[in-house]
Order: sequence, then C-alpha cells, then structure tokens
Amino acid sequence: MIILENENLIASFSARGAELQSLKSKFSNTEYIWAADPKIWAKHSPVLFPIVGALKENKYIYKEISYELPRHGFARELEFEVEPVNATEVVFTLRQSEETLALYPFAFQLSLRYTLSEYSLTCSYEVLNPGDQDMLFSIGGHPAFATPVNGSKYSDYQLTFNAESELRYHKVVNNLISDETIVLPLENQKLTLKHELFYKDALVFKSLKSDKITLTNKVNQTGLEFSFEGFPYFGIWAAKDADFICLEPWCGIADGTNHNQHLRDKEGIITLAAKQSWGRAWTVKIILPA
Repeated sequence: MIILENENLIASFSARGAELQSLKSKFSNTEYIWAADPKIWAKHSPVLFPIVGALKENKYIYKEISYELPRHGFARELEFEVEPVNATEVVFTLRQSEETLALYPFAFQLSLRYTLSEYSLTCSYEVLNPGDQDMLFSIGGHPAFATPVNGSKYSDYQLTFNAESELRYHKVVNNLISDETIVLPLENQKLTLKHELFYKDALVFKSLKSDKITLTNKVNQTGLEFSFEGFPYFGIWAAKDADFICLEPWCGIADGTNHNQHLRDKEGIITLAAKQSWGRAWTVKIILPA
C-alpha cells in the first residue's frame, strides 16, 4: 500500500490499477471509500482506460482489424510504476507492453497523480502519446463512496447538483447506451438516494450541466463535495442494494446500441496527436460536521 497523509486526511492506494483504496478523516476517523466487499463489488475506485464502459460485443475495429477489450479496459487490472513525490503527492504510471498492444495497438503513457491538500484529494489523469500516429482513447473515474457511515442509513443521503433542475439520463441496455432517455425530477437540485434507482444499471448522462455534486447526510450535513470540470459524460451507479454510491466522471462512454464498432466513429473517443499530451482532474473535498 502507498500512503499519503497531511494534517487532516490519510489516503491509501494500490499500485495495481493505481487505485485509491481509502480516504479517511483524521478528525473523525471516518472512511469515505467503499470497502470493496468481494461478495458485492470488489473495487474501490478503478481507472477506466483505454475505454469507458462496454464495447458492442466486446469488440472494436481499427484499420480493418478487430480487437477485443473487456468492459472499462485493462488499466484497472495492471501494475503501475510508483513515483512518490512527497508526503502528500504520488504519481502512478502505465505504459504500453506486448500485453496491451495485443488488445490496443497504440503506444501510450498514462499517469495518475494523486495530491492531498487540506481537506481535499485530487486525482489528475495525464495521457501522453509517445508514438508517431494518432492515439485514440477514452478515460474515466469510478470512485465508490461509502454510504452509510456512522450508523446512518442509505436514504439519509442525498446528491445536490450545482446546475441541474432535473436529471435526464440514458437507459442502459445490455451494457450499451440507448437513445431512450428518462427524466428524473429533483427537489431543489437534490436527489435522495434509493437503492432502487440502480436496479436497472447506472444512470448515464450525456448532457449534465453540473460540474460539482455534493453528497451529504441529511441528518448531520456531513459528506463530501465532488468536482469534475471538463468531463462531458457522467455516470452514477451502485450495485444492487449496496451501501455505496459511485460518482463517475468520464471522457468517453460505452458504445451505443447502434454503433458500427469502428473505433474512430465511437462516441466520445479522444484523438491525441503524436507527441502530444492531455489531462483532466477530479477532486473530492471532505465536508466536516458543523
């Protein structure tokens, strides 16, 4: 385990998947990250790369060659190089290998930089194309936040959106994104958590205006603020009847039900020119009791 710590927070990570596994308040000893119960969902905060979500038939076509990739890609299952920067910052790096090239024919350098600052943790994605051709990729986050904590119940929690009066999400059909949308009303920009919201898979958004979502316990007003500027797609998900909520900022999205499987035509795919770099970041800030 790799540990970051400041006067307020302590965070731990695994080199496998460069995964955030714990984020604790030193003030209250509250754990904010899902414990990854293998009987329910054995992840904490996987990185989604080089695709987000599922491919149609788990395949894509590039330069007339067909490749297979599992849902959310391969980065979450691979060992990253670890470069500690200081007590509050660490960088994890993954590069192409024979293993990845068989699935994804691009040279790449993917780095995740985690930084603690006061009551916040920032995850920065840094993608470099070291090759001589365009690199096509998607990337996203999948952090799972523990709810409830400290004896509360799931319905005590609510999400507050900073720029939404209602939610319009796309229906997921066999892991693919349909054109059918469903409107979910909000009350004063707030959505109370209910397990049944996720009985038919994730809520997937293509036009979310918000770039900040606050997860709070309505009883004691504790929780966290999640900021994700620059991510055009977003998912909200929990396993059936599980006590967590995933807030998922994406640059990319699962295939549509009518997609032709060509990678260059994939919705949300990013084209990164040779020798160029690209970056995005999300931040979670702990809300302390009043």
